[in-house]
Amino acid sequence: MVREFELPDVGEGVAEGELVSWLVEEGDPVEEDQPVAEVETDKALVEVPAPVDGTVRELHAEEGDVVPVGTVIISFDVEGEESEEPTESEQERASEPEGIDEPGESPSEAAESGETAGSPEATGAETDDVAPPDDRLFAPPRVRRLAREQDLDLSSIRGSGPGGRITAADVLAATGVGAGSESGDGTDQARSQATGGDAEAGTAESESDAASVGAEPAVESAGSASTSASGSQQTGTGTETETPAQVESADRDRTLAAPATRQLAEEEGVDIDAVPAVEEREGEAFVTPEAVREYAEAQRQAQEADREAIEAGEPVGTKGTDFAPGERERREPFQGVRKRIAEAMVESKYSAPHVTHHDEVDVTELVDAREELKARAEEQGIRLTYMPFVMKAVVAALQEHPEMNAVIDEENDEIVYRDYYNIGVATATDVGLMVPVVENAEQKGLLQLASEMNEVVQKARDRTISPGELQGSTFTVTNIGGIGGEYATPIINYPEAGILALGEIKRKPRVVTDDDGTESIEPRSVLTLSVSFDHRLIDGAVGARFTNTVMEYLENPSLLLLE
Repeated sequence: MVREFELPDVGEGVAEGELVSWLVEEGDPVEEDQPVAEVETDKALVEVPAPVDGTVRELHAEEGDVVPVGTVIISFDVEGEESEEPTESEQERASEPEGIDEPGESPSEAAESGETAGSPEATGAETDDVAPPDDRLFAPPRVRRLAREQDLDLSSIRGSGPGGRITAADVLAATGVGAGSESGDGTDQARSQATGGDAEAGTAESESDAASVGAEPAVESAGSASTSASGSQQTGTGTETETPAQVESADRDRTLAAPATRQLAEEEGVDIDAVPAVEEREGEAFVTPEAVREYAEAQRQAQEADREAIEAGEPVGTKGTDFAPGERERREPFQGVRKRIAEAMVESKYSAPHVTHHDEVDVTELVDAREELKARAEEQGIRLTYMPFVMKAVVAALQEHPEMNAVIDEENDEIVYRDYYNIGVATATDVGLMVPVVENAEQKGLLQLASEMNEVVQKARDRTISPGELQGSTFTVTNIGGIGGEYATPIINYPEAGILALGEIKRKPRVVTDDDGTESIEPRSVLTLSVSFDHRLIDGAVGARFTNTVMEYLENPSLLLLE
């Protein structure tokens, strides 16, 4: 019996994940709950367990693919049952009429395209030019296409990207194309494709949207963002030239099409994987002969427009968007944790008007207290940093100033005051900033806070943290001083109301007043604080008083014993 397994929802609000690595291969026996794959979501790296005891029948995705939740990624033969039963997709393919190159093509469509039953293409045979790529290689569709056009075997190229991913720069290096080389049309075409500037046409919006020479509108494509080869061009004298009709370009690794359509694409000199598809068969792009002809005509018009511009002495290319090819650049997918960080930063900055309050506090007594307790903590196997002291001071200040622990419920137009204190600790990892959470900090002592904080921070850096451990914080603390720095303007971990940034503790001269009123200048340990808060909810005076309360507890760490 065959069991197909879909990518589950591995975390709240997660819609897709990147398949980082397979932990099994086809034919491997597996047990229920055994990890079979590692998937990176926009929150964390998680392991996907097998749902049954059985044998891996087929892997339906390759490493590096971004897979939507609910997509079949692996199928199993259930243990103890011999089965040669084909999967649903295999059954559909087996039921298709002979002579059809791809699913969904009818015999009449093949006849209309001009193919005869006696031709090799009519029996489903494919030439080397349209052989499927090596599914085991780490390379995006654009790079695979570039390698095919350069007659390069991807398996012979060593990838320089993350995890051995093959980049366009690697392909160009294999062809001997450098950043400053001046070669023929083939080299120019390769360089153009490597930088994402393929001669692909985009939808013209209006004749009035004329741009200066070389300005090319960005075009959303099936697999990547590409730029059009030509747009409304304007010479230095103000003369405008009308552009030809343009067609959006695709960038796929797999395309469904009839054999005659593939032959037409070859005759027209276009890559069928770049031809926009207006139809789908079995959820995949299906290209018609009309689409091939339209795309080829648009390419010819774009090339003609470029030729005329060159003859007229006008520059052709992008406007300030060219990148140096070869070893001078590399590209990585903007996805996963890094993309989620970017989205969160934009949401916070555009939703909450930020105000940042700066101050500095004498923490000489805190430094002494930590040194005294550090050895005791180590005896219990706990590394004691300054962060647990700060967390307790923050909780005490939040209790005195509840606005800083509140949140705006915009949907219901309400302010929600929370009587629990979950402190997020901003942590730098190799994939970007994560904020693991220590829950109910008000109920825990200093050493327990230190132990739990160390645990979740290490899990974040090891990429073993669960999505739940990155959610639910009510206030966040970030330490910029750990890598050098005093003041910052930290961005709120939205929808929280505030965030505290700690600077570096430095020895500075300070005026100290003795009990008898005598003043003297002494070297003291000084910590800088930067508190950002949501000005919709918190007035400047409240933000300043909150900071003063935090400073009071840090100046007199013995007060923390009362908390």
